Amino acid sequence: MKEDATNDMYDELERKALFDLPDDDDNDVQPDLIGTLRGDLPADAKDVTLGGYVAEHDRAPAFEGADGQPYTVDVDVEHDTGRTPPFAAFLVFIRWAATGAGIMDHVESGDVARADTEDEARRGALDLSLYEVRAELDAAIARRKEALED
Repeated sequence: MKEDATNDMYDELERKALFDLPDDDDNDVQPDLIGTLRGDLPADAKDVTLGGYVAEHDRAPAFEGADGQPYTVDVDVEHDTGRTPPFAAFLVFIRWAATGAGIMDHVESGDVARADTEDEARRGALDLSLYEVRAELDAAIARRKEALED
C-alpha cells in the first residue's frame, strides 16, 4: 500500500471516529481517573483492582511486560520482625514461555503494602489497580535489566 493511500485511510478513520457517533449518546459521564487510582470505583468496575480481577475472573491477570514477554502476577507476604509494621506484601511476576507451556523466570516488585497483619498486607496489595500492578511489573523488569548490565 502506498504511503498516500495509507494516510488517506487513517484520515478517513479519524473523520468517521469523530463524526459518525450516534446522536443519542447516553454515555456523557467522563471516567474519573484520579478517583479510580484512589480506589473510588463505580459498582460495575469490579475488575479494575488486582483482587477484583481475581474475584471476577477466577484467575490471575496476565500482562505483557515492557520486555514483550508474557507474565502473570501473584501476591506474597513476608514477615520482618525488625520493621514496623512487620508484614510486607510484594508482587511476584511469573514469566511464561511464549507458548504458555512453561515458566521461564520471574521478577518481584518492591514492597507494595505494609501492615500489622499478613491479611492486611495482602489486602493492601490486592487493592492496587491493574495500572499500578503493570507499573510495578515494568519497574521490576527495568531493575532486572539494570542488574544484568552491571
